[in-house]
Amino acid sequence: MIEKFLNNRFLTLFFIPISLGTLTVFTFQPFNIFLINFFILPLLFYLIIYIKKKSQSTFRKKPFRKNLFIFGTSFGFGYYLSGIHWITNSLTFDDTFKILIPFGLIFIPLFLSLFFSLIIVFLGPHLKLNINSIFLLSACLAISDFIRAKIFSGFPWNLWAYSLSWSPEIIQILNPIGLYALNLILITIFLIPSVLFFKINLLKKIFSLLTIPLIIFCLYVYGSYSINQNKKFLNNYDKKFNVKVISPNFILKYGLSEIEVKSRLQKLIKYSDPKERKKTLYVWPEGVFSGYNFNEITGLKKIFFENFKNNHFILFGINRFDEKKGGTYNSLVIINSKMEILHEYKKQKLVPFGEFLPFEKVLNKFGLKKITEGHGSFLKGADQKNIIFDDLNILPLICYEIIFTKLIQSNNQNTNLIVNISEDGWFGNSIGPSQHFAKAIFRAIESNSFLVRSTNKGISAIIDNKGLIVKKLNNLEAGNIELQVPLIKSKNKNKNDLIFYLLLITYIFIFKFYKKNNG
Repeated sequence: MIEKFLNNRFLTLFFIPISLGTLTVFTFQPFNIFLINFFILPLLFYLIIYIKKKSQSTFRKKPFRKNLFIFGTSFGFGYYLSGIHWITNSLTFDDTFKILIPFGLIFIPLFLSLFFSLIIVFLGPHLKLNINSIFLLSACLAISDFIRAKIFSGFPWNLWAYSLSWSPEIIQILNPIGLYALNLILITIFLIPSVLFFKINLLKKIFSLLTIPLIIFCLYVYGSYSINQNKKFLNNYDKKFNVKVISPNFILKYGLSEIEVKSRLQKLIKYSDPKERKKTLYVWPEGVFSGYNFNEITGLKKIFFENFKNNHFILFGINRFDEKKGGTYNSLVIINSKMEILHEYKKQKLVPFGEFLPFEKVLNKFGLKKITEGHGSFLKGADQKNIIFDDLNILPLICYEIIFTKLIQSNNQNTNLIVNISEDGWFGNSIGPSQHFAKAIFRAIESNSFLVRSTNKGISAIIDNKGLIVKKLNNLEAGNIELQVPLIKSKNKNKNDLIFYLLLITYIFIFKFYKKNNG
């Protein structure tokens, strides 16, 4: 019955892989049904081998590698269509871009699906129903994710490891080994049920399956111990700084009037609720003065001065025009009560099409521009040092910079606070803001630092150095959260991907060893 079902070329090369790829979205935030991976990846493994076999008989109309390419593209299309379809919501705010919605829904997932199809074409001929093939497929999928994170501008979104974002205990090993090493290990664990397809005795299959709960249990025990030790450490830690995170839930709107900008500031101050004698860092989101650069809002100085004191510092996102370069930066600034800029960070990782237009001179001729307000692309910020003042050593990250581990690995060893500001209103009430927030949990663990996240619309939170959510404002919820944040100075920060490279070498060695000894 199953054999007859799989002999249908359309079902095997199109319908089934697209369906499997689509199901992966339920493993990530906000669903967190990670157990699906123990079903999806083994079936992916089996079907690659099945197509290899059937391409010599039933699927002869197409060469073997073309069949694998179609299968991989179909799986990747389902994976990315379901996982990032919400990005097209950002195209609905300007009528100019609505025509691009089909492009966002179809062509972006199709392009990204190449990271699956090319890998599957490459490894397909080498896979068999044996243990060394599991190691080979695990390594190749992990390499594919790693390349996707690095090539062009990089897009490390929804790696398999992020399906465990709901469990800080299990992912504590992230700090010593890094994201891509953890991703490789988890892919391998998810593939273990593939032994059910092997021609081995039942005892070996049972033994192999029992390694799954054993490994997860060990990771959980290690993580729980690490978290409990950290709680004891934090209880006796005195060096703290008061931080208040504000989420105003403004309507995402182009062309704000001066009156609307002033009204926004008054609302921000209301939520900030400044206390005269309390030294505080107020963290406002990205884009609170949408469309305006800093020089254009200097008329608000009096309002700042009347409501904030000398011991108050306000951090927020704002456009900054550079006269020398004749362009604008998407910046994060820290100002005092006199509205003087004390520190500035210029965004380094710009969103393609959102903040800059690739091939701008060509596409401008067709009337296209970046999605965010204004016509010209933002300027890209250069590598910058942390923001250091008072007792704070801040690693600033704007919007989707939170997804890049490189910015964490290359940061100052003395970083004691990560600040992420964002405007997730572009993605409405979709799954996008939840997926975006999940990445912040991983960055806090990697850096062993507290992380504060302020979004206008989206999830704002204070996350401790072990990835535990201390306080949170949900998507579309307005208000503030406040905490005396421990300024932890720790050398236990993930600094490179060395463990990932070593694991890859080990996996290749295992594959070669088993292949040699089993003919």
